[in-house]
Amino acid sequence: MSSATVVVDTPARFSEDEVAVRARLDEIDVVPLLLAVSHATGDRSILRQSLRPDPATMMMPAAGMTAAQATEGRNAAASALCRWRDSGYPAAPTPTGADLRSLIDFMTGGAAVDEYMPLLREELAIDGEDLRAPEWALSTLAPQRSISVAIVGAGMSGIAVAHRLQQAGVPFTIFEKNPEVGGTWFDNSYPGCRVDVPNHLYSYSFAQTAEWPQFYSTQGHLLDYFRACFDSLGLGPRTRFGTEVVGAEWSEHDSCWMVLTRASDGSEQVEAFDTIISAVGQLNRPSIPNITGRERFAGSSFHSARWDHSVELDGRRVGVIGTGASGAQLIPHIAARASELTIFQRTPSWLLPTPNYQHDIGPGLRWLLETIPSYKRWDRLWIFWQIHEGLLPMTAIDDTWTDSDRSVSELNDRLRTVFTEYLAHQFGSPDLLAKALPLYPPLAKRFVRDDGTWAETLTQGHVHLVTEVIAEITATGVRTADGTEHEFDVLVYATGFEASQFLAPICIVGRSGADLHDRWAGDSRAYLGMTVPDFPNLFLMYGPNTNIVVNGSIILFSECEADYIVDSIRLMVAGGHRSMECRATVHDAYNERVDAGNRRRAWGVPAVDSWYKNATGRVSQNWPFGLLEFWQQTRTANSADYHLR
Repeated sequence: MSSATVVVDTPARFSEDEVAVRARLDEIDVVPLLLAVSHATGDRSILRQSLRPDPATMMMPAAGMTAAQATEGRNAAASALCRWRDSGYPAAPTPTGADLRSLIDFMTGGAAVDEYMPLLREELAIDGEDLRAPEWALSTLAPQRSISVAIVGAGMSGIAVAHRLQQAGVPFTIFEKNPEVGGTWFDNSYPGCRVDVPNHLYSYSFAQTAEWPQFYSTQGHLLDYFRACFDSLGLGPRTRFGTEVVGAEWSEHDSCWMVLTRASDGSEQVEAFDTIISAVGQLNRPSIPNITGRERFAGSSFHSARWDHSVELDGRRVGVIGTGASGAQLIPHIAARASELTIFQRTPSWLLPTPNYQHDIGPGLRWLLETIPSYKRWDRLWIFWQIHEGLLPMTAIDDTWTDSDRSVSELNDRLRTVFTEYLAHQFGSPDLLAKALPLYPPLAKRFVRDDGTWAETLTQGHVHLVTEVIAEITATGVRTADGTEHEFDVLVYATGFEASQFLAPICIVGRSGADLHDRWAGDSRAYLGMTVPDFPNLFLMYGPNTNIVVNGSIILFSECEADYIVDSIRLMVAGGHRSMECRATVHDAYNERVDAGNRRRAWGVPAVDSWYKNATGRVSQNWPFGLLEFWQQTRTANSADYHLR
């Protein structure tokens, strides 16, 4: 967003005739178009049976809709818009009850959605309604109660939980080690950095916007969005920038956390807070590979998450170690500037074909978003429904499947065939294809979105893909195991993050002197990814096993976690309790089930190494079940799960 103003769903007037209106709709996805126009005009006749999407083809291009159906749908929408205009733009009543259900039934193609309806209504936020807002306030529930909450981090999750606490009237202070908001979208400023979830879904349900410039926008625009949300919610006065939380110790006597912070000038301070919410995320500490001689390199070197913009790349010899998500994004941009680019690849990534990955939103869609502002809401819900389970069924392991090295089931193998054909089409050289083709099952690691740029980059004459193992780093470059010396002026580490080191390097000491990192011993676990026995009033956002990789948007999970945390505070306040602590039996049973679920997914295959797994080999990152289940489990805090004191 370009400013901090709240987006209001006020339609723009238009004067074009029906032919011109129809021409503007050529690029528009038909299903959300019909839903938005029907919602705005009140005309339900355009939601024709012949245009309902087929659940079986929901994830195909255009949801499997034929060209004739698309033409019919766009014609119907154009006619309805012009009739609405000619009638003076009458405001249709907000659809509720059976009327809203008829719209959603059209979107889902008649699939059973009874369980999903409350979640879908929350995600839609129709006409700006915020159904996730807390239904209680501290001032009325316990007007004499004094509460203080520390939020660690002003990134996506920190903003979400701060907003919900503010709605409930619960005092809080946000501590942010960086000079401004944004979290990972502030830290990662490397060229080509962008989101890999469609923007209209990668946004808060309470702050939807039509101002995204692209379908998958770049880091700068994402940072602007979170800045605008932060400002419009008025969180600035409650935030201390340039202040790092160094440690926290639970005071048994006072039932509070003694929080140690360090300001940018080095000064330290200890303050008491009733509750701590960690919103530091998983992808905040760069992982630097332990390669012999790394300190000897005489040129410029840095990690992608700490990009050194002062280093000149034009006309220079550049080496990049890593070809994961960040590597795939930044390498094409380096290739456009470097005289020679050498890429060191340990494991290739499966590519997910995404033709519009770097496309700007066109004038037709921009016109529609201005004319029918609610389109952004229906488009967001449509994207959510298309990918709410996404590729999750294709990750399920079939024990009877015999070709387990290549795939984990028949469905997974079909996906492998599609991905392989895409790679074969992209790479004309058999030698290069052999290097680019993964040998592990699809979805066992994070896929990389691609619009053809990867192959275009690797086939350039000055770009070299090296798969030989790195033996050491020298003063002038990299020596591989075959003895080849690769000389560079600049060396970039696109090697990801220490994702399994949750809350590092903060020292957390809970009840009876329990040290959180000693307790975890490199194998982090939490109930619902949020609470840990012996650590009362400590809540984690984006904690262990709350990462989703093939379905949905992580923002949904963060909103669910924020709702649960705020309801936990309500539970304490309503009962007059000072602390709540997860029961060990509940915590252990939950984690046993999550572990069992992850072992049944492609990313749980023992032979495949990835950042989803920690040093013990356990999948400590991923949530193995559907989105609906996590939403259901986090709607309210259950007192039976906790020791309340």
